Amino acid sequence: VSQRGHELKLTAEEAHVQLFPRGKWFTAIFNDAPRMTEIYCDITTPVEFSDDRVTMIDLDLDVIKRRDGTVLVDDEDEFAEHQVKFGYPAEIIEQAQASCDWLVKAVVNDEPFTSVYKTYLDMVR
Repeated sequence: VSQRGHELKLTAEEAHVQLFPRGKWFTAIFNDAPRMTEIYCDITTPVEFSDDRVTMIDLDLDVIKRRDGTVLVDDEDEFAEHQVKFGYPAEIIEQAQASCDWLVKAVVNDEPFTSVYKTYLDMVR
C-alpha cells in the first residue's frame, strides 16, 4: 500500500518491491509481470525515515524501463513547469537532472536494476 500526501491509498495488484535508497535522489519500484513497466523510478528529494513512514518530495521526473527494454523519461514538461511555479532552487534542479541522467543508464547496466531486485521480488510473489 502506498499513499501520496492526502490522496487515496493505492494497492498494487502485481507483486512488487520498492527501493528507498538513503542519500539518493530517487526511489524505485520493481514490478512483477504481467505489468508492462518493469522498473519505475521517481526522481525525489532524498528520503527521510521515521518510525512509521518514509517521506520524500516527488520532483516530477520519472525514469521508466518497460519489459521490452525500452527506457524513457516521463513528465519532463511537469518538471519544467514546476521549476517556475514552485521556485525550485538551482541545486534541486541540478540534483534532480543528474539523478535522472544517471538512472537512464543505470536501469539498463547497473545493480540493483539488472538482477539483484529479482531475488527480492521472488520473496513476495
